[in-house]
Amino acid sequence: METVIKADPDIRWGVPVFVRIGNGFLERIDGPKAALEALTHRWPSQSQPQFAAAKCRCADAIMHHGNAELARGTFIDAAVAAKVLS
Repeated sequence: METVIKADPDIRWGVPVFVRIGNGFLERIDGPKAALEALTHRWPSQSQPQFAAAKCRCADAIMHHGNAELARGTFIDAAVAAKVLS
């Protein structure tokens, strides 16, 4: 029997998070999909526990297993730890 996984990559947070990664331009992160893309492809510090927690929570929110606002909070924690929160 096949399992169907429902995902919603268009989930948006109530309030966006702003970060400055790498080149210093301000980036608006509107939801867990954008956060997961930033964490996966451009994050400066991937060895911190906050990074792993944020990746997990954002993926869970996209897959409807987790809460989008909880993902936002863990993303903010990761941004603070990586010193990229604006």
